[in-house]
Amino acid sequence: MTLSAFDEDWRPPGTRPLGLLQHCTLPAASQAAPRSTPASTRWLAPKENSDFGTRLAAAARRQLDEFVVYNAAYRRISYPRGDVSSLFGVCTDVVIRAYRDLGIDLQVAVQQARVGSGDRNIDHRRTETLRRFFGRAGTNLPVTTFAEDYLPGDIVTYARPQNTGPASRSHIAIVSDVIAPSGRPLIIHNRGWGPQLEDALFVDRITGHYRYAGADRTTPAGETARRLDPHELTGTTLHKPVRRARSARATATGRTVR
Repeated sequence: MTLSAFDEDWRPPGTRPLGLLQHCTLPAASQAAPRSTPASTRWLAPKENSDFGTRLAAAARRQLDEFVVYNAAYRRISYPRGDVSSLFGVCTDVVIRAYRDLGIDLQVAVQQARVGSGDRNIDHRRTETLRRFFGRAGTNLPVTTFAEDYLPGDIVTYARPQNTGPASRSHIAIVSDVIAPSGRPLIIHNRGWGPQLEDALFVDRITGHYRYAGADRTTPAGETARRLDPHELTGTTLHKPVRRARSARATATGRTVR
């Protein structure tokens, strides 16, 4: 069985083992399709959120119209501002691309923080590395079961022990600026079908809750987020998510997801 570069037992030739680095979620073949999102969802961001968080959530939401094939293959990329082809991505790439849309390069930030293995190609694309980074460079927030504690732009990480084989047991998502009829904010993430907007904040066990607005930034409190006009969300559907892509077995440098 060939392992993904996101799994702890794989490493580039000539390098030492990196230890426990469990990263993005790769859904098992038997996993059901995402549940539909009710059409009555309210386009209203929670109160007391920073302007940065709202903009980060909007940047993540812009990815919903992109066709993205879930592919966890190891790829060599440029530095700084390196990225895999926009056709490919995993859960961490949703976060990376949203921050980069606002001028923050997590590839560089992770290397400067020295929280990974030193591999510029993959460190920032690993959920557990991002957990260490956000915990150190951002605000490490309490993990609660109260929906109001999760604001637009917050980063949430999860444990997914139900995944088997080489599939990673870690996952990451961005809290959106959209409130579901349940009263919970929807999350934006990629768990195998490309970026999706789902009412799944508490579906899996949360392992981390973070807020990060870039180096030397502060997160102002007490600001009221503006009401979002649905007409601003051109092309975004709140009905049943479309399966934009299946988990790919595409190869890169001779290595595959499985």
